[in-house]
Amino acid sequence: MRVDIITIFPGLFPGPLGDGIIGRAIDRGLLALRVHDLRDFAPEPHRQVDDEPFGGGGGMVLKPEPLFAAVEAVAAELTGHGIEAGPVVMMSPQGERLRQPKAEELAALTQMTLLCGRYEGVDERVREHLVDFELSIGDYVLTGGELPAMVVVEAITRLQSGALGDAEAAARDSFSGGLLDYPQYTRPAEFRGYSAPEVLRSGNHQAIAAWRRQQSLLATARKRPDLLANRTLSEQDRAFLENETRE
Repeated sequence: MRVDIITIFPGLFPGPLGDGIIGRAIDRGLLALRVHDLRDFAPEPHRQVDDEPFGGGGGMVLKPEPLFAAVEAVAAELTGHGIEAGPVVMMSPQGERLRQPKAEELAALTQMTLLCGRYEGVDERVREHLVDFELSIGDYVLTGGELPAMVVVEAITRLQSGALGDAEAAARDSFSGGLLDYPQYTRPAEFRGYSAPEVLRSGNHQAIAAWRRQQSLLATARKRPDLLANRTLSEQDRAFLENETRE
């Protein structure tokens, strides 16, 4: 997969994306990360990418010309390499909130372009005529879209085939099955009087799978009951939760 990022702070990349799982995915060719300096698409001599908003008010607004030029240049480059251009996505607190199903949808793409906003905002014509959709990582405001873009890249790269050492690990993650993940334990079995569950050390894989399913249900019911609201549970799952609630 290829991700093109358009930003006025290219020096922030790859940053944390250069290490760990994502860094290895880049090294293995599972992810191609291309970072484009928005100022390279602004006219000389000042390479200005922002201006004061019409109507007054504080802050500066990113101009439409360099953003359009940058996206068009990326599209031309992709065409030259025989790559079909994917969606243009603007990182914005006004956008659709990133959830695991959306990450899985994006991970299936061949390419996408992420626009990182800054300052007071972006000229509305960019949102209306250039961007395919907006994406948010939460209901709060950051100073720019670079960190959210990194979050998106992290979320989709770990879903690429071969990115994780355990091929099934992504399928077991929280949210992937609509539930939170079950608790994890490792050695030592006893630590300061606290014991790891006996069932996990039993070698009975059927019992372990049942325990993990139940613990996922419990964690979701306690921490994120909203995830269960629209989820169809089996009679066995419902009976288990009802029993735990009574206790």
